[in-house]
Amino acid sequence: MKGGRVVTGTTATEKLEKAIINGDQKGAEEAAKVILETGVNPVEIIEKHLTPTLKIVGDRFEKGEYFLTNLMLSAEAMKAATTILTGSMSEKSKELLRSQRGMGTVVIGTVKGDIHDIGKNVVSMLLEANGITVYDAGKDLNPTDIIKKAEEVKADIIALSALMTVTMTYAGEVINFLKELKLRDKYKVIIGGGPTTQEFADEIGADGWARDASGAVELVRKLSRKKRVNKHD
Repeated sequence: MKGGRVVTGTTATEKLEKAIINGDQKGAEEAAKVILETGVNPVEIIEKHLTPTLKIVGDRFEKGEYFLTNLMLSAEAMKAATTILTGSMSEKSKELLRSQRGMGTVVIGTVKGDIHDIGKNVVSMLLEANGITVYDAGKDLNPTDIIKKAEEVKADIIALSALMTVTMTYAGEVINFLKELKLRDKYKVIIGGGPTTQEFADEIGADGWARDASGAVELVRKLSRKKRVNKHD
């Protein structure tokens, strides 16, 4: 991959990059298996090849050069390859990979009663394209479900999506549950979705609000930088 263009080389890493850009899940899996057999460090492949390639896809989507379908297919190809590459990695190595990305870990989900998850999926994909570790908890989640997932994966940020006015109040319930469990200071909570606003985020005590997927990426970056700074105070 050179200058953001699809390369036509024959090495396994080049085939992997091309498969991700083209949204070719089967091709990505085959290339990942070949790479794994060579004994190359999976972390190096993910950091130097997978993440930068998906970033290109994300950039093309933001510029209107790729459609949502392209983004989803590329993300699925990326996930398939990552699953193969990390399959033999120890938990310690996986933790090292997450720390090397340096952007924190995000758990994202759609609030209780809301089954609309296209917006959440786009945000999740763009976050991953920018090297952020993301765990998708799903849709129509009870507050306890998403908190449990955040605790399980040791998340830094909880991202909540709501696309209906009748369900967005459940974002506030997640924050209230965190307070009851004395976990509020442990997580940054951000919200987004059609009916949500900065005013609503302030009202429920969220740490941030994003108007769209690109805004969510910038917000996570900002909060992650603050967290790293605070750790060094």
